[in-house]
Amino acid sequence: MVSVSTDNLRDFLGRLPSLLIGLFLFAAGVVANLNSGLGMSPWGVLNVGVSNMTPLTLGQASQVIGLVVIAVGWVLGFAPGFGTLMNMYFIGLFIDLIVAWGLIPIPTEPVFQYLLLILSVAVLGVGSLFYMGVQLGAGPRDGLMLGLVKKLDKQVAYVRAGIEGTVLILGYLLGGPVGVGTVITALTTGYSVQLFFRLGRFDSKAKQLNLYELYQWLSGRSDLP
Repeated sequence: MVSVSTDNLRDFLGRLPSLLIGLFLFAAGVVANLNSGLGMSPWGVLNVGVSNMTPLTLGQASQVIGLVVIAVGWVLGFAPGFGTLMNMYFIGLFIDLIVAWGLIPIPTEPVFQYLLLILSVAVLGVGSLFYMGVQLGAGPRDGLMLGLVKKLDKQVAYVRAGIEGTVLILGYLLGGPVGVGTVITALTTGYSVQLFFRLGRFDSKAKQLNLYELYQWLSGRSDLP
């Protein structure tokens, strides 16, 4: 029988609301990005492209792509965390719920389109702070990036640019929405995440637990880094 540290389990459960809030906000940022009508982020372009070419909803396309990315990242040596799996499933689920409930309007006036685009970038930053701040695992795409960095022995900036460039081209070929918003989102989302990490006093280099490390922590065999 697996022993569990009561204190650590209580700590873990206390982190879940922040994780779920962060994933919901991130999904809201994705839908706001889409509804701006100005073009999506590279991964958003791919998600919409896959959704357009298959019976999958946008959220389901996000889940399937996320699962594939997790598997590839794992093969490359980056083990997923609990938060990684939650990211893959719940962002897709929340995307579909937000769209179905019509929670985010679809503006037609250019000024409101750009305002919604800017808001989407800010919400993506806040969402990242909430779900990354609990240290339960990086997102699937981060795992793929870090796995390739380790495998190719290249700088993060080059690997990330290569991944997003490839994803953007694939998404465009599948009919995903590319536009000025794609450029704006690609250039500003990183700064938004950095800004809200700083405001939330979260170290972007903080250790993210993978599933094995989470097991070790919950069983009281190790401390949270």
